[in-house]
Amino acid sequence: MAIAIRPVRHGSRRLTLAVLAAGAGVFSMLQSLITPVLPTIQQDLHTSRNTVTWVFTAYLLSASICTPILGRIGDIRGKERMLVVSLATLAVGCLLAAVAPSIGLLIAARIVQGVGGAVFPLSFGIIRDEFPAARVSSAVGTLSAIVAAGSGLGIVAAGPIVGALDYRWLFWIPMVVVGLTAVAAHLLVPASPVRTPGRINWASTALLSGWLVALLLPISQATVWGWGSVRVVALLALAVALFAGWLVAEMRSANPLIDMRMMRLPAVWTTNLAALLFGAAMFAVYAFVPQFVQIPASAGYGFGAGVTGAGLLMLPMLVAMFLAGIVGGRLEARFSAKVQLTTGAALGALACAALAGLHDRPWQVAVAAGLFGLGIGLSFAAMPNLIVRAVPAAQTGAATGMNANIRTIGGAIGGAAVSAVITAHPQASGLPREAGFTLGFVVVTVLAAAATAAAAAVPSRPRSPQPPIPTDARPPALIPVGAAR
Repeated sequence: MAIAIRPVRHGSRRLTLAVLAAGAGVFSMLQSLITPVLPTIQQDLHTSRNTVTWVFTAYLLSASICTPILGRIGDIRGKERMLVVSLATLAVGCLLAAVAPSIGLLIAARIVQGVGGAVFPLSFGIIRDEFPAARVSSAVGTLSAIVAAGSGLGIVAAGPIVGALDYRWLFWIPMVVVGLTAVAAHLLVPASPVRTPGRINWASTALLSGWLVALLLPISQATVWGWGSVRVVALLALAVALFAGWLVAEMRSANPLIDMRMMRLPAVWTTNLAALLFGAAMFAVYAFVPQFVQIPASAGYGFGAGVTGAGLLMLPMLVAMFLAGIVGGRLEARFSAKVQLTTGAALGALACAALAGLHDRPWQVAVAAGLFGLGIGLSFAAMPNLIVRAVPAAQTGAATGMNANIRTIGGAIGGAAVSAVITAHPQASGLPREAGFTLGFVVVTVLAAAATAAAAAVPSRPRSPQPPIPTDARPPALIPVGAAR
């Protein structure tokens, strides 16, 4: 496949990274910012517990569909263009959510916000295009650290914002930041120097969207619908059928949305497997550690913390993941991305084992959370670096988009599985038993340990089919983008 290369304006790489970090950080924060305040939204909008969960589910489904698709469109049409579109759409979604008078409109606004998921693959692709090869790892590590920290910051910040203002400010504040970031992206991020001539295979796009919805919808709603319900079983069967059809369509397509040859590369599929398993562990910890510490002491365990108190106990995790992510990218010359991913997953397993055995005091939970944060920071910095180095420059957006998607799928599976374990045998009061949380943390430990094994299987020296193109290079013959189409 030919690659279109064009001379572009060169902006400050520091400003470019700052813009990318702002957009990706806000989107990742919006993933977790809403979860702690769902009961508040339920009460304010006079809806049911089952309905309010769609505020999270709709966002998850929309992001999972848009992330790889818009990443691929960015590879074809221009990453900086799609970045501006994604950020602007995210800002519009935040505005709609902030003024939504009903639960239906809030859910619709969250679907619009999910389009912003494309900032992840687009940002990693822009870094590969714009930064010298020697600085790609550290820049990816920095961005990954901010993405990880954004998820943790959502948990920490939700309580104080709602306590001081109102839950709608959970959308007003991101709207302002993302709107300014979209303007900055238009003005400061250079135009994509690497593009892949081609067109979008809309049949494959429809099949991809179909199997993602059919998979994630029943998983996210299984605790409400019941794992053995007709809806769950039928949708999972449909997901399998649509996934098989998607694979066949992609392998036969002259313009595949996701190149299956790329997905079969050892460095890609092993990293994706680690992302699936570690994503399952990470989302479960995000969801159930705050829930554990908010359990009233009258249940025989828990600390009776409020939303703000639970966020403060998660603060060590936020700090640790940010520092580990920043340091991880800069240490790749000494400790490879594979070593960092393996170490990060192992630290996650150790932290979850500590939670399973030691959770009687707040400091024990805080220490385990900090240890888990170190694991997240190292792993988040390593995974995109492994993918970026293993795939051609023209496939960066699609490949990193699928990696982020696979991590999200893992998170949905992990959250649903651990929720089923924790809520299986409640107390007479309706609260979960302590044994349920203990077993849930054991399950998460197993998931993180399996992620460690997958990380250890990543090839030590993955060879990229096509090396990244240095930003400062001037090829002897440039192919005009318009002519390449």
